[in-house]
Amino acid sequence: MLQKLRDKTSGWIVTVIMGLLMIPFLFVIDNSYLGGVGAQNVAKVSAPPSWWRSAPSWWPMSFLWNHHEISVEDFRTRFEQARMQAREMQGDNFDPREFETTESKRAVLDQLIDEQVVRLAAEDAHIVVGDAAVRDYINSIDAFKRDGKFDGDQYRLTLAQGNPPRTPAMFEQLVRTSLQQSIIPNALAQSGFTTKGESERLLKLLGETRDTEFALLPAPEADTAAVSDAEIKQWYDTHPKQFLQPETVSLEYVELNAAAMPPAAAADEATLRKRYEDEKARFVSADQRLASHILISAGSDEASQKAAEAKATQLAAEAKQPGADFAALAKANSQDPGSKDTGGDLGWVEKGVMVKPFEDALFAMKAGDVVGPVKTEFGYHVLKLREIKGGEGRPFEEVRDQLAAEQLQADTERAFNDLSGRLVDLVYKNPTALEPAAKEVGLPVQTLAPFSRATASGIATNPAVLKAAFSDALVEDGTVSDPIELAPNHSVMIRVTAHTPEQAIPLDKARDQVIAAVREHRVEEASNKAADALLAKLNGGQTLQALAEAEKLQLMPIPGLPRNAPMPSAVANRAVFSAAPPTADKPSYGKVALEDGRYALFAVTKVTPGNPAEVPEQQQAMLKQQLSQIDGAAAAKAYVDGMRKRFKVQVQESQL
Repeated sequence: MLQKLRDKTSGWIVTVIMGLLMIPFLFVIDNSYLGGVGAQNVAKVSAPPSWWRSAPSWWPMSFLWNHHEISVEDFRTRFEQARMQAREMQGDNFDPREFETTESKRAVLDQLIDEQVVRLAAEDAHIVVGDAAVRDYINSIDAFKRDGKFDGDQYRLTLAQGNPPRTPAMFEQLVRTSLQQSIIPNALAQSGFTTKGESERLLKLLGETRDTEFALLPAPEADTAAVSDAEIKQWYDTHPKQFLQPETVSLEYVELNAAAMPPAAAADEATLRKRYEDEKARFVSADQRLASHILISAGSDEASQKAAEAKATQLAAEAKQPGADFAALAKANSQDPGSKDTGGDLGWVEKGVMVKPFEDALFAMKAGDVVGPVKTEFGYHVLKLREIKGGEGRPFEEVRDQLAAEQLQADTERAFNDLSGRLVDLVYKNPTALEPAAKEVGLPVQTLAPFSRATASGIATNPAVLKAAFSDALVEDGTVSDPIELAPNHSVMIRVTAHTPEQAIPLDKARDQVIAAVREHRVEEASNKAADALLAKLNGGQTLQALAEAEKLQLMPIPGLPRNAPMPSAVANRAVFSAAPPTADKPSYGKVALEDGRYALFAVTKVTPGNPAEVPEQQQAMLKQQLSQIDGAAAAKAYVDGMRKRFKVQVQESQL
């Protein structure tokens, strides 16, 4: 029977049939096997095998290449981390819609691609990270330490509570991969260097000063000439962003304010006494000890430890003798520089201040006792307890007013929270309406007329309210917001009742703005043209002084103008230091537009380089270090960019 089956399934006809049956399966194979990006990935980085650098990337030769893919999950996790960082940095100015741009997503993806490029390069270079390096790196992470030392239980607990949670094996692999892909870039970054000549040239540039003269042109005259309809239409069409009606919203809201609520009733005597009994420990003064000690330091070897212990034992015996002078013994023998000269006096000590063995011994003593030796990390101590105080409770009558004020505050907050909770529960039953819930709890519904982000008033001036009012969730869904805190025990719940998106202002309504813009542009062009005409005279051989006298311009000499000084303005300073240095027989001329709309002409008559010898050595060393770091970072980036060009990078834009 088996032989018959074998005979019937052999031969060229069966081979052809099997080949035809295989064709449909080729179309269901993951595209990543054929050289494309897999369905669950956003990008793939591929490198040719190290033994065949010129291997073609087309299928089936692509099977020889090394591949690393970036999954949709990895991208979303990294993008969410970038979002959280941006929110922390920008605070109330963070706009999630602006962050959700293709540019932002591509920037995050490029970072992930660079990481995979470096990882492939490290694998290609046969870089291996050993177990010891992984262990040392993990042991250095503060989150896994307890009392300054690595703790295995803390390590596992921290990983389990992470986002996402990880097992030690998963985290160790993550560390191994991270170390592997960072070795080459880190080595390049640390290899950066700066020569003495380079740092001196930069110091000369940074310390450079320029002798400059400014000639201020008069303020331009206002343009009052007519603006034709054709000019109006052309300006309006070519500058659409200048004539936009900003996005606006209208709100209705309910305000909850504990200060506006009926005051809570004063607590009765029984309530206050019960609160006193429940919180009696708050009104007990701290237990304190007035102590002195003698410290005998000890080395790490056994012999010095025994010698220190023996000396401390002898001193303890002497201190216990009737009439013994503990302070004199401390001055003569203690090795604690902080208390030796005061006879070992430590002052009043509370729990939690001293190391545990010292504290345990001290708080187990009675006044007048001498105990020792007590061993701590500092050596051997002889202790004397001179006095005890604290531990006494304050009577109810003494703290009654404080309790009454606290109870009133608690009752007020409870009433506020109860009212807020009731309102929230009612809103959740009908989240697109605010008035029914407000009516049931007895609060008025207030409104705000249409406003933009720039014209907000009332509660909308609060950044949190303004952000919520223009959020996609409230604008698109028309739902009531969660309570937004304005201040402690003061919050609002808002609902967007109308929304007008940003849109172009019709030409008939924007006509006056367009005319003003056209005239302003004319003035700018006329001022620029006048400045150019005067600059041409300077470049033609006329001096700035002669030009200023002929044109009645105000001259303003600034000798020794330092770089980056905002004189006469930051823009003018940049223009001066962007100008070419003067020649031996001719100053360097230029023009600059000032903030008030006027122009200024300037002449650079002398350039004085900075003197590196005047810069302190510490600052020179710091500058050289910074330049070396910049050089190293540039080398690392150049390496990554170069490897990225060698490798094949594929991106699935639709997955972003």
